[in-house]
Amino acid sequence: MLPLTYFQNMRNVLDKIESTQLNAIDQAARAIAGSLENGGIWHLLDTGHMLMYEGVGRTGGMMAVRPVRVAVDVSNPTRYREADITRTRKKAFMDEIEGLPAFIVNKSNMLSGDILMIGSVSGINVLPVEMALYARELGLTVIAITAVEYSSFLTSAHKSGKRLFEAADIVVDNCSNVGDTVLHVDELDIGLCPSSGIAASYLFWAIEARVVELLVAAGKKPSIYKSNHMPGAGTHNSEAWATYEKEGY
Repeated sequence: MLPLTYFQNMRNVLDKIESTQLNAIDQAARAIAGSLENGGIWHLLDTGHMLMYEGVGRTGGMMAVRPVRVAVDVSNPTRYREADITRTRKKAFMDEIEGLPAFIVNKSNMLSGDILMIGSVSGINVLPVEMALYARELGLTVIAITAVEYSSFLTSAHKSGKRLFEAADIVVDNCSNVGDTVLHVDELDIGLCPSSGIAASYLFWAIEARVVELLVAAGKKPSIYKSNHMPGAGTHNSEAWATYEKEGY
């Protein structure tokens, strides 16, 4: 059965993470804990499909993880026309626009000494690479969660030629393969079932667990979300948020 093959192949990815990424996880966690203890912010930007939903505002998660959300809305109401003969419309994707990352950073609350964690599977588009380079220039520590083998196979779209794993201070590899799939079906000429989403989530929570461990060892009490379905959650979360606002963790 394909599900059993999927389970095994996904386990292989997670096992590889555990056997190869513990040092990177520890390095990332130490940078984050050190920043939080010194008044820094842990910013999270994910151009993929997982971390912005998995890592922010979750039960058992740290309140210190602050998302960087970007929305560009163009409003241009006009009368209906059959076709626009004056120009050819070109698809515009935010992660391909040079100069946008500098705008994002400058409009954000990022400061020197903060942490910027960037999630990108391929790590080749303009947004994650330029965000990493620009944030580092401003004195932030940039942590990348990316697929190093996959990214190494690809060509960067950024003018520097760098991929995210070459632009960040700390690189945590999600260990996904080239193409990011874990199943092959002979009758189909395409891979199935990506590993990067689960792998990124797995890594994120491992990093966060280590951050909490380091803060507690330093005598700090990090603010953690409690499930709203549990008794006393409202009071707990209100008090924890007040602590986060005061202490930064």
